[in-house]
Amino acid sequence: MSQAPDAPASPSTTEPARHPVDEVLPPARLGLLGLQHVLVMYTGCVTVPLVFGAAAKLDTSTTGLLINADLLVAGLVTLLQTLGIGKVLGVRLPVVAGATFTAVTPMILIAGEYGMRAVYGSMIAAGVFGLLVCVPFARAVRFFPPLVSGSVITVIGLSLIGVAAGLIAGPDPHAKDYAAPGHLALAGGIILLIVLVGRFTSGFFSQLGVLLGLVVGTLVAIPMGLTDFSSVGDADWIGLASPFHFGTPEFPVAAVISMCVVMLVTFTESTADMLAVGEMTGRPLSRSDLARGLAGDSVSGIFAGVMNGFVDTVFAQNVGLVGMTKVRSRYVAAVAGGILVALGLVPRLGKIVASLPGPVIGAAGLVMFATVTAVGITTLRTVEFEGTDNLLIVAVSIGVGMLPVVAPTIYHGFPTWVQIIGGSAITSATLTAFLMNLLFHHTRRGNEPEAERRDR
Repeated sequence: MSQAPDAPASPSTTEPARHPVDEVLPPARLGLLGLQHVLVMYTGCVTVPLVFGAAAKLDTSTTGLLINADLLVAGLVTLLQTLGIGKVLGVRLPVVAGATFTAVTPMILIAGEYGMRAVYGSMIAAGVFGLLVCVPFARAVRFFPPLVSGSVITVIGLSLIGVAAGLIAGPDPHAKDYAAPGHLALAGGIILLIVLVGRFTSGFFSQLGVLLGLVVGTLVAIPMGLTDFSSVGDADWIGLASPFHFGTPEFPVAAVISMCVVMLVTFTESTADMLAVGEMTGRPLSRSDLARGLAGDSVSGIFAGVMNGFVDTVFAQNVGLVGMTKVRSRYVAAVAGGILVALGLVPRLGKIVASLPGPVIGAAGLVMFATVTAVGITTLRTVEFEGTDNLLIVAVSIGVGMLPVVAPTIYHGFPTWVQIIGGSAITSATLTAFLMNLLFHHTRRGNEPEAERRDR
């Protein structure tokens, strides 16, 4: 009897097993899980252009354009981060990018002093700066420990609460309807709804409280006469905002410096989130992986500067969703990026979101900004305070950072460039925390033992 030829080796014995991060799920599951990521981050993403548009006194049409650009850039950067480009860009993990609150206050200050062309010119410059420093930053991340990042994140949230209050009460303190009881009641009801959703739901649904608050709050605002969707019908269903909508970019030195500091803070945010996803998915990051991810943040600044969007960071709520669902495929996040790009190409949707009433946006923003503050406090909980100088560093950093918030004209006697840099709570807090950390933890103190001079 002739012997049968050897059967070909099974693919499973000759090919290495695919890592869960690189797993491609069935199309239906990919779509549903990708949509879930979008629902979790959508409110946080669009709140940034809504708050900036209101503070910069932009009309509804222009704010709608910013919302579409914001979603488009977030989608493109998410695709870049998840799929990557060679060995240059993209962390290749299941992360979703979205507009960072860090840039809001500096952008408002720059817009007020130099105009919108300077806002986007400084953003492009910050993106180029980020590309130049992403590799050194990945190697020097120890200079931005939780002591620094926690102090800065706390100030970011605190500095924006006043913006939320202004949206709820109204822009003009002398107007008859300023802080009208009905407006305050509407905002209070939205906050209560968000609290109840968080208390009586769990998992994925508990993360939709802010989005639900926006929807229900807008429906309640209609009979109150607070909504005006009359201009929505003029918007196209499909369209792309023209690059450099506000004109040729300008690059004032003070504005560029301020936005470069924003990029460094964004790097700190994204670094923590990317490291967390790396551990969560079983694919720890190397320095080169981290540098590619930070380069993705930098590209967001360039994209945003050209397309009238916002600097992006890795969204922490999506990191939490990865931990909750245990779905580690980066292609799920890539689908989310594709959905965001599609949403960014629907101008009518941007116009609808831009028409939401101030008290509704302010209530949702108040919760989100306070949440940012709470995240900063949580980060500071990991810092060692007993027997160290860290409490002094935190105190001075927050104090200096909050000065321009509680006293907006405190630097009025200084040159314009000092007003822009010092007048930004985020910039002030970042520079103060960074320099004090260097002074206390990275310089020698006479004959002090090395064990006591260690990096805390």
